[in-house]
Parts: sequence; structure tokens; C-alpha cells
Amino acid sequence: MSRVFRPVLVLIVAVLCVVTGLPAPAGAAPVLPDPGVLRVGTEGVYQVYSYHDESGRLTGYDVDMITAVADQLHLRVQFVETPWDSMFAALAAGRFDLVANEVTVTDARKAEYDLSDPYIDTVGSIVVRSDDHSIHSLADIRGKRAAESLTSNWGDDARQAGAQIVGVDSFTDAANLLAQGRVDLIINDGLVVRNFLKVNPGAKVKIAGDTPDRGQSAFAARKGSGLMPEIDRGLAEIKADGTAQRIYDKYFGASAATIKPEGRWDLVRRNLIPLLEATVRYTIPLTIISFVVGLLIALSVALARISGNRVLSGLARAYISVIRGTPLLVQLFIIFYALPGLHIVINPFPAAAIAFSLNVGGYAAEIIRSAIGAVPKGQWEAATTIGMDYRTSLLRIILPQAARTATPPLANTLISLVKDTSLASTILVTELLRQAQIAAAPTFDFFAMYVVAAGYYLVICQLLSLVQGRLENRLERYVAR
Repeated sequence: MSRVFRPVLVLIVAVLCVVTGLPAPAGAAPVLPDPGVLRVGTEGVYQVYSYHDESGRLTGYDVDMITAVADQLHLRVQFVETPWDSMFAALAAGRFDLVANEVTVTDARKAEYDLSDPYIDTVGSIVVRSDDHSIHSLADIRGKRAAESLTSNWGDDARQAGAQIVGVDSFTDAANLLAQGRVDLIINDGLVVRNFLKVNPGAKVKIAGDTPDRGQSAFAARKGSGLMPEIDRGLAEIKADGTAQRIYDKYFGASAATIKPEGRWDLVRRNLIPLLEATVRYTIPLTIISFVVGLLIALSVALARISGNRVLSGLARAYISVIRGTPLLVQLFIIFYALPGLHIVINPFPAAAIAFSLNVGGYAAEIIRSAIGAVPKGQWEAATTIGMDYRTSLLRIILPQAARTATPPLANTLISLVKDTSLASTILVTELLRQAQIAAAPTFDFFAMYVVAAGYYLVICQLLSLVQGRLENRLERYVAR
């Protein structure tokens, strides 16, 4: 018996170390950037500062500015696309060296990060519904509901003015909530707002006024990084030679090109293949790897859970409690953003696979344990009577019978896992949902792309349901009637 559970004990201890964040073995070190490469965090879905154009190329004012600075410093830029609310967590975790995403200079950020010299002045615009005439300035928003990113300075402005903050992931989400009457206002960068109104002339929102204070945007790095003297030198050089002004005119000047609204069907048709590629390259492999590894973990934990060994059973119970008692998103953030503080740096896809595998293991362990418990005790006794040891009885008698009971709930776990892979977008995996966001950013037509992404998920889940049905029918053939 001990030989059966010894590897199980090792596996459970390793899993608990990862989930609870125990220190890594000596010698573990973070992944260092390549020499001559500047890793830059940016959203990739924030028109007009950082977004993908119709060809799929990352572009935008901040993208062009940091690229021009890097050229002056003879560095190659490697962009790491990150949701805004995860941006500074990723910076602190060393996922990149610099943030270029309209970081407004504030006293709090000066204290927390190294900031470059400002490179653009900004002013906040207060956006309301077209038929709302009650708001004209910050003095009018006390008690109103404002849709804001939770970590943005615009959200801070609204909060300080007495507004109730409704958290959103993007300006487009905020604009949709405003148009639907779910919130009363938005405060955001005036240049972004005006660009949005150009691209969406039929939007049922308007600019009611501007914030009284102008802001300045800068690049941000970790405190003590030592990057800013060189970045400031590069900024000074592109300002002196006119490059900075040319980039500004390209996006905000009188002759700045505006992205023409694209027909919804044209947008969908153009992005069907990119979405399929993201599905095949990330969503499906992530699902398969996580489910297979998760089942192996689940089987080990289930066997430990029913073991007579109190240590093994206690460890299994603890693992299941941790997994089922914490949100999957938190588990993802711990593995991707928190573990680098312990010098454990895992790339995005493997980090997602680990988190999903551990999550599947925690939930599927109870399914497998219940299925084993459903096998009549007489089956164990009969196997022992004919001379089978524990391992042989388990593999040849018990698990085959338990498989029939466990198949429906495990299939449901697999289908849920397909949909849960969308959370991997929060840790820099460009899977199906993230690709839909990238595709929609230039034209702000997120609704159409989200519907298409939902269709892809639906097709995958329906195919899995068909496989589940056929598997259940085959297993039912061996049941006595």
C-alpha cells in the first residue's frame, strides 16, 4: 500500500506548494530579458493609444512613441499585451520592464514607480447620455454612477468628486453601460472620447464637459529600475528632431486619419480565421492539457482521500479545500503574478495550464472518489478472494466500474473548462476571447466579436457533448439489465 501512495504524497505536497505559494527550491530565478530588448506592457485594445489595426498590427500613439524612443537607444521593443487592471501587477512581477499605456502622472504613482518625463498633456472629458442635461462638471456628479476602470486615475477623479464607481474592463464597456442607462457618466481621456465619437457617430452619448485639471502621461517602470535616465534621453531626442510631433500629428492632428467604421459583417468575416487560429492554437490545447493533467491529479488525490493513512487523507482534504474555496481567477493571479515574488516565473501558457490543471484536480477528485465509493464493497472482496492485490483490484475491477459513474460529471467538468479558458486572457494568453477583444478594438464593435467568440465556444461544447453521449452509450453496453 505504501508503494502505491508514496508518489501520490509527493505529488500532493508539490501541488500544495504551488497553490499556497511556499518558497521555491534554492536556485530558482526569474527569467531575464534578452540583451538589447525592452519589454513593454501595453493594452492592445485601447484606441487610440494602443490597439491593432485592420491588418492585425499593434499600433497607436503610445506604441509609436516608445518604439521611437527605443530606436534612439538602439533597443528592440517586445510588446506584452496586458489588460489595464493587471498592468501594474504584471510590472511588479517582472513580466515586462516598462508600461506604455497613457499612464497619468500622479503623486501616488511617483511614490510607487519610476516615471519618465511627461510626453503628452491630457484632459479628462465627462461623458453622459445624449438626453442627459443634468451634468455639466465634476460638481454635478456626486451620488451619480460612473463606469470606470478600477485602477485608472479617471476613476480616482470620479470617486473624489463623490461618484459611485461601477468597475469596467474597457472604455467601450463603459460607453455601452452608459448608452443603456445602467450608469450616469464616464470620465476618460478627452482624446480617446473624441476618437470614439468619430468612429461611432451614432453613439447615444455626448461630452458634457471637461475636468478642470490637465494631466500628463509618462512611461512607468519599477522603482529603482534605472531605466528612466535612458528613456528620458530618448524622449528628449525624439522631441528635438521632430519625431514626437510627427507621431502626435499622426494620431491627434487636424489631418489625423480616423478609422472608418467597418460593416459588422465585414468585421466578422475578416476575423473568422484569426479567431479560429486562436482557438486551435491556445483554447483547445489548453483545455486538453489541463484536463488530462487535472485527471491524473484528481485520481491521485481521490485515492489519497480514501486512504487509511491519515497524513495522506489530510493532505488531500487540504488540497481540495484550497482549490474549491478560492476562485479560479485568484489561483491564476497567484501563479502568474504572485509567484515571481518568490523567484518562480512561469510563462503565460504554462501558468494557465498549471492553474487549470490544479483546479480540475480539486473538483474532479471528489467526482472520482464518489464514483469509487459507488462500486459495491463486494467487488473489492471478490477481487481479494481470487488473489488480487490492491493495485490490481483497483486497476482491473474498481476503476472500470467507477468510470461509468464518473463519466457524466467529468464531461461536465471538461465542458466548463473549455469556457474557463477565457480567463487565461487575464494573464497574457491570446486565446479566443482575447483575440475577439483585439479584433473589435479598432472599431469598438465588441458586441459582434463577442457573439462570434460565443459561437466558437458553443460549437466546441456541442462536439464534446456528442462525444460524451457516445461514450456513455458504449459504457452502458456492459451494464446488466
